[in-house]
Amino acid sequence: SPFLHPANELTIADHLRRAGLFVSTSVEVLPEFREYERTSTTVTNAYVTPILDRYIAHLEQALHSGTRAKPDVELRIMQSNGGSIRTQEARRAGVRCIVSGPAGGVVGALQVARLALGFPEKLSSPQGSEPESLRDAVRIVTFDMGGTSTDVSLCVDKVKTTTEASVGGYPIHIPIIDIHTVGAGGGSIAYTDLGGALRVGPQSAGADPGPSCYGRSELPTVTDANVVLGRLPVDYFLGGQVQLDADRAQHAMKVLGQSINLSASETARGVVEIVNAHMERALRVISVERGYDPRDFMLVSFGGAGGLHAVELARRLGMPRVLVSPLAATLSAFGMLIADVVKDYSQTMMLLADGNFAILSEHFDQLVSRGINEVAEESIARDDITLERTLDMRYRGQSYELSVPFSADFVNSFHSAHEKAYGYARPDSPVEIVNLRLRVIGRVRAPSLKQASLEGPDPSHALLEYRMVMLQTPCKMPFYLANNLRPGNQIVGPAIIVRDDTTILLDKLDVARVDGYQNLVIQVG
Repeated sequence: SPFLHPANELTIADHLRRAGLFVSTSVEVLPEFREYERTSTTVTNAYVTPILDRYIAHLEQALHSGTRAKPDVELRIMQSNGGSIRTQEARRAGVRCIVSGPAGGVVGALQVARLALGFPEKLSSPQGSEPESLRDAVRIVTFDMGGTSTDVSLCVDKVKTTTEASVGGYPIHIPIIDIHTVGAGGGSIAYTDLGGALRVGPQSAGADPGPSCYGRSELPTVTDANVVLGRLPVDYFLGGQVQLDADRAQHAMKVLGQSINLSASETARGVVEIVNAHMERALRVISVERGYDPRDFMLVSFGGAGGLHAVELARRLGMPRVLVSPLAATLSAFGMLIADVVKDYSQTMMLLADGNFAILSEHFDQLVSRGINEVAEESIARDDITLERTLDMRYRGQSYELSVPFSADFVNSFHSAHEKAYGYARPDSPVEIVNLRLRVIGRVRAPSLKQASLEGPDPSHALLEYRMVMLQTPCKMPFYLANNLRPGNQIVGPAIIVRDDTTILLDKLDVARVDGYQNLVIQVG
């Protein structure tokens, strides 16, 4: 097998590379057992890498030549595991960057949450349900709702990775941030199926032609539903640069509702209810189905469409707080700027756990030596390098593994992890170690965000006007301009807060405070 005896595969690759061909080898991409997953990951790498290689080469040439050359700019590429790498490595292993965009959002959300949790007090679950190990941890669920899809992820002090991901239905077994995606976004198209039921997504109107209110289509979308309900102000979209067409949105919802005997307003409420149900299910997948209680977490919302849905979703899940960053549309880019250098290594062992601590330590030492040297080549000082050692373990006879930290007590750690994930443990059963995993992290100097001093709670200077908005019933609500809000201001719902890149909906009893970083920290009513 190539993961145990790579010489033949490397010899063939060497001959092909001398002939000028691009070669993707399993021993370099995924040196682990399981032939199908290893093959799928290696083939995916062979498919995407030449495309990424050409793109990066063009980008580097543009940066370093011509009238706008920036010869001192260091170009780095975001990986799917939440870290960055040099362009040379990305051009050899494109599969490691396959979901880098959403990964940047999770990294950025975690950093923003670390800063925001100092205001007004540390997050704690009102139900008191959090385990002792979580009480001092920054624990968030990220909620990135854009035009086509919604990406959600869960973090406890750090990003959570998985090796069980798939892209387009094909398994990708390299470490990737554990992100769950559903086809629910502002552009998701609403329709009725053959049985007469109202459906939303996963098809999307995209940016072109876009929702009906953009003026170039008659497609009824989630954005149109929010316009009809008065939740999305047509005259402040993108800071007032784009005027949305409320009449077209109304017409699209009316036509959709005719087939199910609903008015435009009732249809719009149904569309929002359905898309919220899709996103609630996604949030439960990465929390409840992973063994976590969502009441112990804060929801961090970003993406252009997220603010109109985030607080209601948090309420459904019992989450006590929602944080909306002022970087809503660019949080993924911010996450890429602050990402550390991260490299992942693995080695298949297939070894019984009993009495093999010294053998495992020896194999880890070999990976550590390689990892430290390669991260140091990224201009990272040795003192800024940290290591995370984990083991993929299972009871003998099982088909899939759980990852636990490597320590002298790793067997008991596995039993505890198994009980948390599946509700039972078998301490008397033999335990098998399948893979060693090493993560080498090189800390980088991240750009800092400025914190302003807090002022009084009165937000009246940011008040735009009162308008009718449909919640459960029609309600006259204040609209606030977020750019005019000051740190310390407090808004009690119901209210709409308008930003250039997103709109935030507060229901009755919700309370939003502006912290020193211009985040909205919302206490869910």
